[in-house]
This record gives sequence, structure tokens and C-alpha cells, in this order.
Amino acid sequence: MRLVSNILVLLTFSICAISCDDTPKPADTIGKGTIDISADETYKPVIDEQKKVFDSSYPEAHVNIHYKPEAECFKDYFEGKARIILVTRELSKAEKEVCTSKKIFPSSDALAGDGIAVIVNNESKDTLLDRIALTGILTGSYNKKITVVFDNQESSTVRFITDSVLKGGKLGANVFAAKGNKEVIDYVAKNPDAIGFVGMGYVFANEDTSKAGTFINSVHVVAIKNEKDGQFYKPYQAYIALKSYPLTRKLFYVSAESHHGLGTGFANFLSSHSGQLIFLHDHFFPLKEQIVIRDVEISH
Repeated sequence: MRLVSNILVLLTFSICAISCDDTPKPADTIGKGTIDISADETYKPVIDEQKKVFDSSYPEAHVNIHYKPEAECFKDYFEGKARIILVTRELSKAEKEVCTSKKIFPSSDALAGDGIAVIVNNESKDTLLDRIALTGILTGSYNKKITVVFDNQESSTVRFITDSVLKGGKLGANVFAAKGNKEVIDYVAKNPDAIGFVGMGYVFANEDTSKAGTFINSVHVVAIKNEKDGQFYKPYQAYIALKSYPLTRKLFYVSAESHHGLGTGFANFLSSHSGQLIFLHDHFFPLKEQIVIRDVEISH
């Protein structure tokens, strides 16, 4: 009888322990719930397309995307306002140490390749530029006066150009920031002595299906010299894939989720066949799909 009594006590204790477990359960899953994420505003056109398809596939999932300059996306990440961010770089060593101190367990992966487009007014003669000319324009030492326009002073575009073109150097007094990529395009379209740097997704005529794969006609997209082969390239998909276009970069997701939540679900979708096809359609180069590029000869 004592043995039976002990077993009953243990069962009662186990049931109580289970029912009294106050450990908070995740409010979202891979395909259900609500989550806020922060995304580099440079990628708004393509991420908006991704969200439309994701929403139709997962009607019980509500992904609220907040488009911001990249620096603010990382700020949201470390302040716990966004469990996942879409940005153009992975965490630095110092940032990973911060994650450790905050008990954040980060994960990240590259989703697609893209490039920064350089645009000039349609009346401009500066349609072919090399690194020396770009550096001169950005620092204000070019042989003629040119106004340089970026989307935001804390944007990923400014960081990339400063790091990759100027090698950490300072931008000139002729540089200023607009309020977004579309505003940069509008300014350059109206000012013959202006040059702008925008996300590649903004310079293709996607809304007009008859002009799919072509650039918008309100501005001229500059060809940039590849110093290795001496050729000039525009930010077309194949040149992004081959890294022939000099101003090529990647889009990453950086996650802080410790469970398989909705942030993970959205990141998985971006990496899936459907998500990768959307990147491909919007002129980015998908990095999670196997794409074959072949040389062709065009006969006249």
C-alpha cells in the first residue's frame, strides 16, 4: 500500500508541475501569428512583392515590415524591437559579442545579390565612370561641379560607397541626402549637374511589362568600369551574378529568434523556391537557387 501511495504522490506532483508551469509559450509559429520586422528601405519594392505572396500563402500570419535606414534596423535588432532584420551585411565581431552579453543567439544567411545603381540626368555626358572619377565626384575633387545625392545619411548605400569606393574616406561637401530612393531619382531627373546612388530595384521599369528588363527613362543609368577586365558594366542581373559590376553587394536576413517563429517562417520563405523566383523576377540574383549562366552569340 505504501508503494502505491508513493506512486500516487509522484503522479500528483508531476501533474501539478506541468499545470503550474508558467514558462511563456511563443505567441507565433512559422506560419501563424504576428511579428514586426525591420528592413532596409532600399529593398522596399522587392520585399513588398515577397510579402504579398507570403500573405496569400499564410493567411494567419501577419508580418509587419518597417522600412528604415540600415543603421536603424540594427538598432531595432539590439533593442529587441525586431527579431529579424533584412540588411546588406552580417553582424560584425563586436556585434556578435553584444549578442552574447544580451543572450541573443543570432543566425543569418545571404538571400540575393544586388547592386547600387549610379544615375545621372539624361542630359549628362558622364555616362561612363571609373573608380578614379567616382572617387573625385564623391569627395568633391572632380573636374567639374557635381551634386551627389543619397537616399539617407544612415543608409546602407552610404556605408557601402564609403567602405568600398572611398575605402573609409570622407564624403565631400557636395554630398547631401534626400528622403528616399524615389526622391533621389526625382532630384537627378530635374538637375543636369546631379548624380545619384540608389538601390538597383528602383531603376528597372517593372510596372510596365512591355519594358521588362529595361531601365526607367527618367534618368540615365551609368556604366561603371571593372578595373580587372577594363570593361564598363551596368547593374544587370548577369553582371551582378558574375560580380562584373563593381558596386555589387548582398541582401541578408539576420535573426534573433530562439524558436521556430514567424520571423523564421518569413526568412524560410525568402529562401524558398517561390521567394527566390520573386528576387529573380525583380532583377536580383537569387543566392539560394542554382542558376546557370551561359555565353551566347547573337547573329546580326
